[in-house]
Amino acid sequence: MAKDQIDVLVEGGKATAAPPLGPALGPMGVNIGQVVMEINKKTVSFAGMQVPVKVIIDKDTKTFEITVGTPPASGLIKKELSLEKASGKPKHEMVADILIEQVIKVAKMKETNTLGKSLKEKVKEIVGTCLSMGILVEGKNARETLRDIEAGKYDEEIRLEKTELSQEELARLEEEKKRLAEILTKRKAEFEKTAKEIIAQLTGKPRGEIKAKLVAAGIPDEMIKELLPQEAAAGAAAGAAPAAGAKPGAGAAVPKKEEKKK
Repeated sequence: MAKDQIDVLVEGGKATAAPPLGPALGPMGVNIGQVVMEINKKTVSFAGMQVPVKVIIDKDTKTFEITVGTPPASGLIKKELSLEKASGKPKHEMVADILIEQVIKVAKMKETNTLGKSLKEKVKEIVGTCLSMGILVEGKNARETLRDIEAGKYDEEIRLEKTELSQEELARLEEEKKRLAEILTKRKAEFEKTAKEIIAQLTGKPRGEIKAKLVAAGIPDEMIKELLPQEAAAGAAAGAAPAAGAKPGAGAAVPKKEEKKK
């Protein structure tokens, strides 16, 4: 039987007959409304995330089969934690905490798209993703939790495939997220104060020298770019050449014409 396959990305639970899905299905002769309804039923648990979907259509019978992939592990983790974005400096700045039950839940959602063969191996992969996102696992650096998993500390939770959390646990995680956000806000304010002091002290110095001092003080790259824009450097640099076509300003030395030899 000849079959066609359509691959699309849709928002979980919100597929419509609009592009890209509708126009791709139109020539296939299938009931577009039924396809959309089936996709939304299968992807509703991924609300707010982009989900890869395959629609396999039998050319002869016009019947269809839908298979749903899963969003990236990082997207599932952010959804589980109601987190807008991961840390920009995951080695130093933590943005949230996640419990082993939540890690198991994400690992189960990704079970067909991970390298690990056992659930324990899949859990370790998700913890590794948390490490790259600046997320604590069970209140610890993810590397420490990986060692705990290796030592068998969470074998029972993994064996039981425990994914449920109590309201108290959820509330505690939310408080921890707020606490970490406050730490980051305070740290940013301290960095900004230090950066402005350095810039003020080195007024008139080449940008490269100022930037070197900021980097040495541990100021984040994004903040350096914001407080020390490139255009500021050009104007501050000694001996900067005037813009093409610009007339010399007051006080500027005007080159003398070479006198003709008599």
